[in-house]
Amino acid sequence: MKNQEVAEIFRQVAALLEIKGDNPYRIRAYQRAAQNIEALTVEVEELAAKGKLERIPGIGKDLAQKIKEILETGTLSLYEELKQEVPPELLKFLEIPGMGPKKAKIIYETLGIKSLEELEKACLEHKLSRLPGFGPKTEQNILKGLKFLQQKVGRLPLGLVLPWAEEIVALLKAQSPLERIDIAGSLRRRRETVKDIDILITSKKPLKVMDTFVGLPMVEEVLVKGETKTSVRLRQGINVDLRVVDPQCYGAALAYFTGSKAHNIRIRELGVQRGLKINEYGIFRGQERIGGKEEDEVFAAVGLPWIPPELREDRGEIEAAQAGKLPHLVAYEEVKGDAHVHSKFSDGAASIEEIASYAQSLGLKWVGICDHSQGLKVAGGLPKEKVWEKREAIRSFNKRSRGVKLLFGTEVDILADGSLDYPDEILKEFDLVIAAIHSGFKQDEGTLTRRIIRAMKNPYVHVIAHPTGRLLGEREPYPLDMEEIIRVAKETKTALEINAYFKRLDLNDIHVRAAKEAGVKLCIGTDAHLVDQMHYLPLGIAVARRGWCEKKDVLNTLDYKGLKKHLQEITSWKLKQKA
Repeated sequence: MKNQEVAEIFRQVAALLEIKGDNPYRIRAYQRAAQNIEALTVEVEELAAKGKLERIPGIGKDLAQKIKEILETGTLSLYEELKQEVPPELLKFLEIPGMGPKKAKIIYETLGIKSLEELEKACLEHKLSRLPGFGPKTEQNILKGLKFLQQKVGRLPLGLVLPWAEEIVALLKAQSPLERIDIAGSLRRRRETVKDIDILITSKKPLKVMDTFVGLPMVEEVLVKGETKTSVRLRQGINVDLRVVDPQCYGAALAYFTGSKAHNIRIRELGVQRGLKINEYGIFRGQERIGGKEEDEVFAAVGLPWIPPELREDRGEIEAAQAGKLPHLVAYEEVKGDAHVHSKFSDGAASIEEIASYAQSLGLKWVGICDHSQGLKVAGGLPKEKVWEKREAIRSFNKRSRGVKLLFGTEVDILADGSLDYPDEILKEFDLVIAAIHSGFKQDEGTLTRRIIRAMKNPYVHVIAHPTGRLLGEREPYPLDMEEIIRVAKETKTALEINAYFKRLDLNDIHVRAAKEAGVKLCIGTDAHLVDQMHYLPLGIAVARRGWCEKKDVLNTLDYKGLKKHLQEITSWKLKQKA
């Protein structure tokens, strides 16, 4: 659980160096290191102990030594020195999307603004537009960025929080006397961002469990400690509530604390109609408790089948359950492959052999090797002449592999006018073409929508990657007419990606459901640049489940031959339509 702390210190160092106008390459090195450490699915402490820190992409001897210093001391001397040189207010300003160090410095030094509240007031009073290099549009963007910051306060990405919760559960299972344990709340529903962690247990020795809980290494502060409820704050800045529940009402409590609030209200209302009271303590008729030991009893009491946690948002799941039309959600074990992984042919850290080996360890049957196209120089885009080398390497691997198979793929850049970064004569050679926008995010809605539509109409494009371009907590989605995107995706038989990287989860569950209902196929890819990041595949499956997807809606449930056949059929169909 040190990964987040190390990454945050490196990120802060990068920001402080940027304010000071330091070497851009040095700044980028810290930013990249922070990204890669945060995205690890193994503990950085474990890598340090084994002397393997330099295996992390972007980590050389100098940064490896700095990681060791953070692990040993809890901080970094360089970081502490920089904090003395730069006013802390400037760091806060840099959290605003689109606010660069130069603008932050001008605002601080010229207007003397020291808080986000003062900054908002200055924007509303149009004081910023009078500064050199600023204008009304800058003020609007800053106000928009401030609103974005306020919305994300206190919420962290699911992909960060879930491993922390799972680690706590594993430690409690191993070290304390408990019978049942479950993660509840928005984590169990797999919401894309999480405010806190809720865990329920049953135990005959609750105080011993609580003693173990407050002594866990990731606990920074004990907020409340009792026999039935203990609350702590983790070093990562998130609260965890551990509740001890009577075994006779465990199911009712699990349903109640899983939520959502809107879903629970509907269940209680249905109970009232049947003369029942349903709460966290059980199912009651008058004063008599008549059920609640198991969660399905809660649903059965109001005439419903058990509803999967991912659907419990009061978005029609009650009505679907009443009508016997709940979807058979795509199961995690039904997903056979990861459609979007980067290799050493572009900016990935692993060879195709290493990717296949790791995929096999995850139980996968195939992987789409989708490296960046030539124009994305910052990501080591693959030049035309290297495309054939990659094709031969994958063909050779597939001939000798008895296990995992690889698809010869690309993540081709959608250029500013909607054209693609490779010509058709190259695109037609790929097994899998995923098209994506990586620049020009400030274009208007119409222009961005037209770019994606033009890409979808290309006969060789099978999937649109991370369609809205968002980064959770960092970058808002760029403006798109999603209704039109989904309509054209259906019209052109183009799939839309659920990017499973923990900061993207793009498409989101709302758009996934709209796509599914329109008959558009979804395709899940981790966008992994390190093999460890392939562990994020279940996050993408969770988004698909929250979007009501069934096996038939998700391309990843096809086997290797079935997927290749499907992709070839889509291209053939598109070519016929074009003719």
